[in-house]
Amino acid sequence: MPDTQAWLPLFPLKAVLFPDGVLPLKVFETRYIDMLRECMKQDAPFGVVLIRSGQEVGVAAEPEQVGCLAHICDLDMQTLGLMTLRVRGGERFRILETRVRPDQRLEARTEPIPADSEIPVSDVHVHCAKALKIVIDDIENRGRTEQGDAFISPFRQPLHLESASWVANRWCEILPIPLKARQKLLELEDAEIRLSLVHSYLKQHRII
Repeated sequence: MPDTQAWLPLFPLKAVLFPDGVLPLKVFETRYIDMLRECMKQDAPFGVVLIRSGQEVGVAAEPEQVGCLAHICDLDMQTLGLMTLRVRGGERFRILETRVRPDQRLEARTEPIPADSEIPVSDVHVHCAKALKIVIDDIENRGRTEQGDAFISPFRQPLHLESASWVANRWCEILPIPLKARQKLLELEDAEIRLSLVHSYLKQHRII
């Protein structure tokens, strides 16, 4: 986790990143290309935060108060002015203070949010894990069929289907729910509560 006295570069997006999640990005704004180059040079993460108000382009947006560190996995800039990359979600953080640089880049002082406890999936929620495995297999099979060798899985290996936190986070990423609801799930500091809410949703929609 970065020093809380340092300023963490933020990338406000209309997306929510969860720990251990994978997020593909296409970046064309000069300010964020510069930010990513600096992160790569320093081998440092940046923060992904959901936009509370504003837009992804132009004037710096107002972010939600809780975000997730993003570690760059792959980066490519074969097309001039367009950077494509994938990031991996790291630790969650809470914003203490923000500032806007002259180029409208947003930075923040942050404090870490403790990682979810390593709690196994309970007998009550085991069907959540089984259904998730089916969904992941389907997504990956479809991807390989449609894209062949070019397919990149949106799920990092190995899968941790025994972990309540991991299972809850992956469901939170793929459920068709509003971004605000996804953000509230990210902010929950109890993985079992997060998985219980996912379990209720899956039952309500007859997925399990």
